[in-house]
Amino acid sequence: MKNQKIRPKAYRDEAFLTSSRARPLRVLAEYLEPEGRFRDTRVEDTIVIYGSARIISREDAEHRLADAKAGKGDVKDAQRLVGMSRFYDAARELSKRLTQWSKGLTESDRRFVICSGGGPGIMEAANRGASEAKGVNIGLGISLPHEEGANQYVSRDLAFQFHYFFMRKFWFTYLAKAVIVMPGGFGTLDELFETLTLVQTGRVKKKMAIVLFGQDYWSKVLNLEALVEFGTISPTDLDLFILTDSVDEAFEYVTRELEHYALDQPGPHL
Repeated sequence: MKNQKIRPKAYRDEAFLTSSRARPLRVLAEYLEPEGRFRDTRVEDTIVIYGSARIISREDAEHRLADAKAGKGDVKDAQRLVGMSRFYDAARELSKRLTQWSKGLTESDRRFVICSGGGPGIMEAANRGASEAKGVNIGLGISLPHEEGANQYVSRDLAFQFHYFFMRKFWFTYLAKAVIVMPGGFGTLDELFETLTLVQTGRVKKKMAIVLFGQDYWSKVLNLEALVEFGTISPTDLDLFILTDSVDEAFEYVTRELEHYALDQPGPHL
């Protein structure tokens, strides 16, 4: 009599591992696997840069505009891309300078690694700036229909692909010592407000420098003063972040805060 064919061991059973019953295992995997990689690469502190995937470099934007003027696209949309490209350039420059600063911390064993969502746009600019400064950098990607893998500037060993948004956001926050928020859409707003909520409520114990970059953009998109007016937040909650258009000011604020609050503090904690 032939041996009865049995299913593989549970941890090798793809049908089980991809089922709803194994969801807790998949969630746990998105904690344990990144934790191991961060430990192996000695990453304990990050500077997170959020922003739109739709903002492209000035070079690419000017090519789009030239094509549009030649009848291959919408001129108004292309002109908007050129205008918004200044934020790509700012994210790239800021990321480069922060990486150079971190690499120059010769009297400390701490380093602050640029971290983005790993995709195109502002995320690419952040990783690109760090790469140009010859620094390792992180891309916490997410599986989406319209985005394909990590951008080319993410350090190979630190390119992640998450399935669960909440696990991705956990890793953004857990390691972050500073957050810079460039103009963005729903995803960027979600990330911004979750960060502000965690800091406001004290669920994040560490001091976290938060920068909103792009005064005109954020002043039009957000009216946080109205929340103070209606009494739904405290006036002091507006001190949780700074608003600027200056790469110099953002750089000086972030590095000053990190030097004061983070250099002598232990690694990641919430």
